[in-house]
Amino acid sequence: MQASGQKETDLNKPERMTRKKIFKIILLFIPLFLIIIVIAFGSFYTFWNAASPDKTCASCHEIGISVNSMAQSSHRELRCKECHGTALSNGFHSIKEKGMMVVNHIKDKSIENIKLNEKQLLGMMTNCQRCHSLEFAKWTSGGHSIDYQNVFLNIKQNSTEQINFDCLRCHGMFFKGTVNDVVEPLNIKGPWTLKNAEMATMSAIPCMACHQIHQEGIPKTRPNYSDPQSIFYQKKATNSKLGFYDRHEKTYFPVSELPRLNLWHEGHVVTVSDDLIMRNCVQCHAPNSKHQAGTDDDRTPHGVHRGLSCMACHEPHSNDAKNSCITCHPAISNCKLDVTKMNTSYADAKSPNNIHFVSCIDCHKEEKRRKTGKQG
Repeated sequence: MQASGQKETDLNKPERMTRKKIFKIILLFIPLFLIIIVIAFGSFYTFWNAASPDKTCASCHEIGISVNSMAQSSHRELRCKECHGTALSNGFHSIKEKGMMVVNHIKDKSIENIKLNEKQLLGMMTNCQRCHSLEFAKWTSGGHSIDYQNVFLNIKQNSTEQINFDCLRCHGMFFKGTVNDVVEPLNIKGPWTLKNAEMATMSAIPCMACHQIHQEGIPKTRPNYSDPQSIFYQKKATNSKLGFYDRHEKTYFPVSELPRLNLWHEGHVVTVSDDLIMRNCVQCHAPNSKHQAGTDDDRTPHGVHRGLSCMACHEPHSNDAKNSCITCHPAISNCKLDVTKMNTSYADAKSPNNIHFVSCIDCHKEEKRRKTGKQG
């Protein structure tokens, strides 16, 4: 019996040896297989980030529209990844995000144009900052860098005017939901809280509210100093690159397509500047439905400053206007007085004489009273 058992054991040895060899071979090939996968992925990833968008991004029909518009824009010399990043820019989050684009592409091929959501747009602003650092710094120091908490949790504003659906037209125009999804309650009593605490420090008016990145334009170049026609002061005026993003239409309207504001004051038509940039400003800083000057958020100059553009006083990105008076006064001031010291909101924000609407009589009636000693 013992000899027979020994023979059976000896007969099984070749089979066990064969299994061990196969297992060892498999173990040897696993690292090689992984190396091949890494090399293949690396090669594909390198190709995807280096090749022309026509051979990569635009191969998906829903990306084609953006690639084509980019080819006509002032940013055409940049590669997609310089603004949008790569599949590994933000680690696993980027892989997941790009992977979902592929999934959505397979699920619904009827999508004609993919648009970035609000979170993606805000994330991309860090890339804007790389090239437009000065503009970004000025924007950060100005009122347009306001975040959601300072818009929708403003006690003074909320207790005066009830939060409504139109708030998102200018504050949060890329937010996908409605104002019901932003803040509660929608009344003038409060207390108000954001439904998503992460939105508190998110920008409510990002760069893309006024700037369409893919808008048609010519890349900036240094002038050819040997050719006088290329010097900046002899160049032909070009259309402004500004535009207004309409959240309902989900599209940009270039300032050249925006209407000039019709404005009325005490039954008379107010002269409004035809500056294209100002057409963009009044989309948010707008009067009431009757177009009465000074109503709602309107700051269009009338009185002594009628006809001036917003840009005559305000720096575009910071909105700074601290040196605006001295660009015109007292050199062309009719009264030859130091206007920076007059009782207007330029010198004192609490002054009843708003610098946008002030007239001669608003300040000079005080001087007249001092001279005559009369009240009234």
